[in-house]
Amino acid sequence: MDHTLPLLVAIPLGVGFLMPLLEKLKEPEWLMDLLATLAGAVLLALSLSLIGVKDIAYWMGGWDATKGIVGIELRCDGLTRLMLVTIGGVALAAILFSLRYMRRYTSKGFYFCLFFLMVAGMNGTVLAGDLFNLYVFLEVAAISSYALVAFGCESEELEASFKYLVLGGVASTFVLFGIGILYNLTGTLNMAAVRQQVAALADPQAPNLALYVAAGFFVMGLGLKAAMVPFHAWLPDAHPSAPAPISAMLSGVLIKALGVYALARLFFTVLGPTAEFATVLMALGGLSMLGGVLLAVGQWDFKRLLAYHSISQMGYVVLALGIGAAVIAHGGPKAVAGLAIFGGLFHLFNHAAFKSLLFLCSGATEYATGTRQLKELGGLAHKMPITSGCCRVASLSIAGVPPFNGFWSKLIIIVAAVQAGYLWLAALATLVAFLTLVSFVKVQRYVIAGELPPQHAAVREVPASMCVAMVALAVVCLAAGLLAPYLMAAHGAPFLDQAVAAIAPGWNAAASLALGGPLP
Repeated sequence: MDHTLPLLVAIPLGVGFLMPLLEKLKEPEWLMDLLATLAGAVLLALSLSLIGVKDIAYWMGGWDATKGIVGIELRCDGLTRLMLVTIGGVALAAILFSLRYMRRYTSKGFYFCLFFLMVAGMNGTVLAGDLFNLYVFLEVAAISSYALVAFGCESEELEASFKYLVLGGVASTFVLFGIGILYNLTGTLNMAAVRQQVAALADPQAPNLALYVAAGFFVMGLGLKAAMVPFHAWLPDAHPSAPAPISAMLSGVLIKALGVYALARLFFTVLGPTAEFATVLMALGGLSMLGGVLLAVGQWDFKRLLAYHSISQMGYVVLALGIGAAVIAHGGPKAVAGLAIFGGLFHLFNHAAFKSLLFLCSGATEYATGTRQLKELGGLAHKMPITSGCCRVASLSIAGVPPFNGFWSKLIIIVAAVQAGYLWLAALATLVAFLTLVSFVKVQRYVIAGELPPQHAAVREVPASMCVAMVALAVVCLAAGLLAPYLMAAHGAPFLDQAVAAIAPGWNAAASLALGGPLP
């Protein structure tokens, strides 16, 4: 089982470098499609196989910390498993959608090369047990995504990619500076070893200012990669400009793996949650929630509307992590801290499903009609029933309508905010949920309902592989919503509980609190 970890990086790297070779050798397109699909399925299967196993530490090259030699460590705990399954599931759906969709573009071989390099970078980021390789894998995924945003080679795509590249480079510089400061303070890059050194440096009477400077660099760098307000300027251009399956990957998993996951790992596992860090996370989350949804409500470009909602929905996750950190820092009830983190991680998983589905639906709509302007659409329920049905499921999920998955994760976050005493944050989260519902009522009205414009009379449903990808994600949205009360009440949602325990050991998630249960 230990050797599964390097395979999660090696397989996408190998497939990625093989794809351009197959295209240069003029191999048939179906061979590249088959290889990509098999690779995506294998990566998801390997990720699922890690569920329920004990935490794993794999040392590359046979190095072993017990012998006094610390090398490159790959580590798998509950949070890593959650992220690997999320990345693998969204990646497989995006691959299936790409099989026909990417025929409209120049080179499927180079597309799949960049796609699998991005997957390898994300898997490596969540597996990295040391800070330097966390940075290296961040860059592998980020550089691949810069090229994928520009894959259409039109002026809009190139401009968006250039802006993304410049701001992404600034973010990476901030992260590298933060890592450099920690290395200077501790003399090590291994996360567990850094944590021990940081704990020794922590002195409430004389706080180490260098630690706070490093934390500030991490907030700016990773906040930019997660597109948190006010670091969000690149996202509204990058996500709409990219091909639809790449928009799904960027919003569904990339900003989580490169931004939110790294923030959670650093502020909980490495630096340790403090009141100051918690305040920053809650401020970022609240600003992103409100700012993103207000900007989204006025949008008429389907993909641009979804891009702003990515900012807003990730705000929920960061807010929940901030509430959990605040409760821990102030010595509050363990169950409340765990509940907040549980809600944030559950929403991270849910957002990956429904937002990826929404971007695929927008891509299918544009594929069939040639436009993504809401005012030029309408009546697609009659011509594209599968796409329309999936779009309804995803819209109800992101809007937080029961019994879909978004309802439960938002409810848990709101309950946690109330239990922690942050009533104004609970009110803000409720307001943002209402504005999200308003925004997606507009989507339903202008895309699915109404009369079909004459210019779209010949529109047909998209090809089968694209439909399969959308239906699979719709099933996840519905299943996660229907099963959530049962899992929380009866079994404590062990998959998510293990992820909570990875960043807040001993802080019970107490998921039953969301259903009105007593405080343990």
